[in-house]
Amino acid sequence: MLDLPRLRLLRAVVATGSIRTTATQLGYTPSAVSQQLAALQRETGLRLIERVGRGITPTAAGHALAAEAESLFETLTRIEGVVSDLRAGRMGSLSIGYFGSAGTTWLPPVVAALRTEFPDLRIDLRITEYGLGNQSPPDIDLFVEHARTDHDGRRDVRRLIADPYLAVVPADDPLADKDEVPLAELAGCRWVDNDVKNGACREVLLKACAEAGFSPEFAVETHDYRTAISFVATGIGITVLPRLGIAELPAGLVRVPVVAPTPVRHVSVAVRPAVAHHPAARRVIELLEQSAARQDAGSDISD
Repeated sequence: MLDLPRLRLLRAVVATGSIRTTATQLGYTPSAVSQQLAALQRETGLRLIERVGRGITPTAAGHALAAEAESLFETLTRIEGVVSDLRAGRMGSLSIGYFGSAGTTWLPPVVAALRTEFPDLRIDLRITEYGLGNQSPPDIDLFVEHARTDHDGRRDVRRLIADPYLAVVPADDPLADKDEVPLAELAGCRWVDNDVKNGACREVLLKACAEAGFSPEFAVETHDYRTAISFVATGIGITVLPRLGIAELPAGLVRVPVVAPTPVRHVSVAVRPAVAHHPAARRVIELLEQSAARQDAGSDISD
């Protein structure tokens, strides 16, 4: 492997035709330049520079090697630019894993901000609440705690919010007039299921119901929050779901806090150590924390 700094000196000497000028331009002493060129000649086994009177002149081999080195240094310059851009988050890619309600509520403004602030960044969004399959883990993963136990070495895991469950009921239901409803009072209601599988979110709800002494009677099974809310609007039953999954309700429906006990799921974000210092990754975490703070303050909730 040829020594790149020596090749750089040779290229400069060939371009200027002078050891002294090269030394001045690059901040070396003339003696140091001569020593490095001598070392390059030993390294290559070629005579690269010849003395002519009190000056020097490159040999044919010196000209050829310097010419070939041009493309090498152009490539190195491009690579250095890529490294600089990556450090600044100006290019490359960032994968973000999410679950449904977080994707609906939090991710649109996050992605919009990234597109504005990091226009050359490719953003790869992946829904991960149903498992990763054969995919590698995302750089940033929004998840409900206990939805999975292995984060493949992720060390930076931050809790964003404790997300309480609320009952969604028709406005003419007697429950709608309550400031809060004990979970046990919902035991005699018909429920609309809202989860696609027995994951962490359903486990939180069923555990709380068990503590209240009953198992919900599901009249209708749906696989997402919005569909469940639409069924509630028909009067078929009520549904109980996390606050983050409710957003704005259709006319004729209200949300009622559930207590004694209140089911609560915990939403966290995990960041791969390899991207933890990437400016775009740090910006994603900042935006998610802001969204979580607004949610926690209730500013994202309106009847």
